[in-house]
Amino acid sequence: MPSLIKKNNILETVKQLDKENSVGNIAGDVAPALERKVEEIMKDAIKRAKANGRRTLYARDL
Repeated sequence: MPSLIKKNNILETVKQLDKENSVGNIAGDVAPALERKVEEIMKDAIKRAKANGRRTLYARDL
């Protein structure tokens, strides 16, 4: 499965969200952990779409 999460994107997002600039780096285990969370969310969304008899995944399924 292709990776949706890129470490550079995580760091960029953290910098944008961290208004006080208190976090300057991310640990190596953040990307895989975030990837697992996203995969879990997507699996649940797929189950919801299937349960509703749809082949289209909508934002509301998330």
